[in-house]
Amino acid sequence: MMRLALLLGCVLAARIALGEPAGNADSGHKLARQCRTCHGINGYAKIPIAPHIGGETAGYIARQLTSFREGRRSHEMMSVIASGLTDTDIRDLAAWYASIPIRAALPDGADTADAPIECTGCHGSEGIAVIPEAPNLAGESLVYIETQLKAFRVGKRQHPDMNRIAAGLSDEDIRTVARWYTQINFAVLP
Repeated sequence: MMRLALLLGCVLAARIALGEPAGNADSGHKLARQCRTCHGINGYAKIPIAPHIGGETAGYIARQLTSFREGRRSHEMMSVIASGLTDTDIRDLAAWYASIPIRAALPDGADTADAPIECTGCHGSEGIAVIPEAPNLAGESLVYIETQLKAFRVGKRQHPDMNRIAAGLSDEDIRTVARWYTQINFAVLP
């Protein structure tokens, strides 16, 4: 029993050290009712302009919600919704969506060697982020990925790496990147 408590304490300490907020997933599940119209209760987006958020890291979700709440990131709907969230609400929502198991797989015939090289170091060749600061892109809609890349390119969204990378992408490059990640089979698991 003592070993289990020590192990759980180490896991919690590691998550906090990695910026993973310690929230209550059950409370987050209840709060997610307000997210379900766009993102789905399980984090699988219901509309093409919303991202899938199931399976994202808790730290990533918390940073995005906090950015919307504090006005560092702007969206007509998300800014309004996030403005009413407390720090606890954000941690709980982040814990809920991070707890959802996901799966991503390339379609038959696709080869990871064809993945957009400028993206794979952070977002992975199969669209599952390989660093905690990056979102998953697997199975996102074409319109969502294109919109976000263009927002980074013109500076509407701010991130030092993404602004630099997107600035060097043509509209056709953006379409190619979006097509790669859109083709990936993404699923939230029961």
